[in-house]
Amino acid sequence: MNVQNEQFRRTLTDIVSGNILFDEPTERHTSIGVGGRVDALVFPKSRDELRQAISFLGSVGIPFIPVGNWTNLIIKDGGYRGVIISLQCISHVARTDRNAQHVSVDAEAGAGLSDIVRLSAVESLTGMEFCAGIPGSVGGAVRMNAGAYGNEIKDVIETVSVMSTNGGIAEFKRTALKFEYRHLELPEGSIIVSASFLLSRGIKEKIQDRIREILEIRKEKHPLEHRSAGSVFKNQKGMPAGQIIDDLGLKGARIGGAKISEKHGNFIVNTGNAKAADILALMDMVKKKVWEERGIHLEPEVMIIGENG
Repeated sequence: MNVQNEQFRRTLTDIVSGNILFDEPTERHTSIGVGGRVDALVFPKSRDELRQAISFLGSVGIPFIPVGNWTNLIIKDGGYRGVIISLQCISHVARTDRNAQHVSVDAEAGAGLSDIVRLSAVESLTGMEFCAGIPGSVGGAVRMNAGAYGNEIKDVIETVSVMSTNGGIAEFKRTALKFEYRHLELPEGSIIVSASFLLSRGIKEKIQDRIREILEIRKEKHPLEHRSAGSVFKNQKGMPAGQIIDDLGLKGARIGGAKISEKHGNFIVNTGNAKAADILALMDMVKKKVWEERGIHLEPEVMIIGENG
């Protein structure tokens, strides 16, 4: 059975009450504005619909991949053969008082990090300020152990709930999780469905001041006026990737509609008409130059999926 099969489409529509878009151009959804067509893009409205969807897709052998806010993601111009599952409707956020000093914020995978930061500012909770301005979702941020300004998601995680390929959900405490730089080790095919963050009670004015400070730094240093996928390469120990790229004089280099930002060397921006191939070619050029000049192998921080155009 394939995605074009009428029976397949009817069954998927019966399972998922949210939107289902067939043959959808992914450039409409990715933060960088590139990407070919996906066979089907589905928006489950609950964990139960997600469970039924992945069970069905697994039973008929259709590949699928979950996404959150479509940041840190590049989909090739040939698109994705299979189903992309958007978790944006699975986004409930709640708080639970742990003790006099600590509060747990429980968030489903589709919630934005900005939602947690906003709640923290209102409720005088400290610990998540470093996430201010990060555009990703909770699921994506946990999966890639997002970080900034000396902190990472692993520093505030209490538990992570994961759905397996058979639809079962397991909750892992922080001590049982293997976090690495920009990565959380999980079984193949696992989908993060929620996470809880253990935050401390703080002083509202100090928390809000720190959030404003970080947002100002991001506005000054990051090319927020252009579409991008965030940081393209992982940093090296003791040397940010952006600094290496800057030192080699690569800022402003462009291929087609893709350009290395003059503001920040680790951002590739879409100047308006970029294709995924332009971005990938620019990434390859940077990797080759850095290897030849510095003997450093830059690893992508962005996820790259799909087929060549």
